[in-house]
Amino acid sequence: MTVEYIRYRVPEDRHDTFEAAYTRAAACLRAAPQCVDYELARCEEEPSCHILRITWTSVHDHLEGFRKSENFALFFAEIRPYVPYIEEMRHYRPTAVHGQGGSIPTLYEWAGGAEALERLTERFYEHVVTDDLLKPLFAHMNSDHPRYVAMWLSEVFGGPSRYTDERGGYPHMLSKHLGRAIGEPQRRRWVSLLLDAADEVGLPGDPEFRAAFAGYIEWGTRLAVENSRPGADPIRQAPVPHWGWGVAPPYLP
Repeated sequence: MTVEYIRYRVPEDRHDTFEAAYTRAAACLRAAPQCVDYELARCEEEPSCHILRITWTSVHDHLEGFRKSENFALFFAEIRPYVPYIEEMRHYRPTAVHGQGGSIPTLYEWAGGAEALERLTERFYEHVVTDDLLKPLFAHMNSDHPRYVAMWLSEVFGGPSRYTDERGGYPHMLSKHLGRAIGEPQRRRWVSLLLDAADEVGLPGDPEFRAAFAGYIEWGTRLAVENSRPGADPIRQAPVPHWGWGVAPPYLP
């Protein structure tokens, strides 16, 4: 991906028409397959200054795809009167320096921390060992297995990196699934019992948390099914995935 920044200095008497033009032009960005997202911001200290941020799939896709498309022709027709006010228009490559601030709690914190996730996995595996469909998969389960899974979930949801530090991280988790030939009925039962356990132990029930929680469970279990297929050759070295509010890593079976 690449991020394009376009900096404008717009006369005060044209602010409203400028933003109205971009409101119309944004429809072309929404329709463009090369565009990931966009945002127009106005400076608090100098209201005449505006910055348009557009994330493109690549510089090539922007210049050779969007710029040569009908979407660009329509886009440019709307914003043409404001081109003279551009002070900078460049592409930037994101670096590894990124993250969230402390104003937004992690899913780990919102769930109630390690104690809540340990209650969850304890209750969940109480159901698993009596379930006809899942019991064979866990016939030789270590008594500490629920605690290890809680450590994994804690790290995934933004808590301490104990699973990486103490258990070997993603490669170790992957090794537990290789060759197990997990079927779709087993996956669905696993998901169902875990969601039931979340209700039983009182994990937060707000839709935002449950949507993010269920999203990870669906993503993780489907990946586990793919990785467990006979002959599967998944990527062996990878970090523990980090899951946030509506943020997910790519699905790579």
